[in-house]
Amino acid sequence: MRILRTPEEAPIDPLRGKPVAVVGFGNQGYAHALNLRESGVDVVVGTRPNSPSFHRASTLGFDCLPIPDIAKNAKLVILALPDEVQPQVYERDLAPQLKSGSIIGFLHGFNICYDLIQPAADLGVILVAPKGPGDTLRRLYCDGKGLPCLFAVHQDSPAGDAEAIGLAWANAIGCARAAIVYTTFRDETETDLFGEQAVLCGGMSQLMVAAFETLVDAGYPPELAYLECCHEMKQVADLVYQRGLAGMYKAISNTAEFGAYRAGPLLIDAEVRVRMRQLLSEIRDGTYAKAVRDDYAGGFRWFMQQREAASGGPIESAGEAVRDLMPWLAESTDAAPPEPKKP
Repeated sequence: MRILRTPEEAPIDPLRGKPVAVVGFGNQGYAHALNLRESGVDVVVGTRPNSPSFHRASTLGFDCLPIPDIAKNAKLVILALPDEVQPQVYERDLAPQLKSGSIIGFLHGFNICYDLIQPAADLGVILVAPKGPGDTLRRLYCDGKGLPCLFAVHQDSPAGDAEAIGLAWANAIGCARAAIVYTTFRDETETDLFGEQAVLCGGMSQLMVAAFETLVDAGYPPELAYLECCHEMKQVADLVYQRGLAGMYKAISNTAEFGAYRAGPLLIDAEVRVRMRQLLSEIRDGTYAKAVRDDYAGGFRWFMQQREAASGGPIESAGEAVRDLMPWLAESTDAAPPEPKKP
């Protein structure tokens, strides 16, 4: 894999003096817009008039335009909207306005990978995918650090400047301070979706719930079960984040390490690996993308039912009780830095 490790390898100059449009001002959009602006790039924000995002961006001093108007003069248009709404917004509001030679920037390869957005041949198509939430991207930038990002060029522009523009974008949001890792839209999409489902969101959350319920069903207090099976997850994850798996094992007790070697293969057995391969297969063949699109077309009914179900139950009550013991968690250093005032 090709990896760039210094800002000098990804100069920002190709973006200087060229208007950049950030479409959407949510978790990622606000971080990209602020970091770009503070790196000396001209940024405008595309939002719905009088929406919460419009008011937030305006308060921070950004020029805000309706989405159909934002692409007319922009060299780089960054799509920072949720994956499921991007195709409609692109076809209705952006595609008719984009001028030849413009470059479309994606934060995730979903809609290109599954052919849900098909940009015209005279447009550049690039990907800059920071490996973390927007709040983390923003906080590290303010601390003089950065998140690694994945970078790909799906389609070059007629001027042949898509790569240079993309690298400038990655540097301007702080990623060149860590690493810019070259990949493809497909590899980024498939590995990202699989990681989210198998480990980071699906696997981790269900493992915590199952372990919590096992202890509670056996008669242990819910608060104790939460502390052991949920609360301490971050502490172990932080060790892996900082030191790797082997480093984490060295940092825990011998009893804990012994138990990890003994229990891990019993829990993650051959049947689990079969189901993981099935998840990956459904990601690669488009089955998962179709499920997302079908549910979104139906008003995200199943999705909202699952969200509501996940927001209640004994594990949430126990979590609230445990967090009440540590009021400083609301002031965690992991939180995003204060937003800058209007220039």
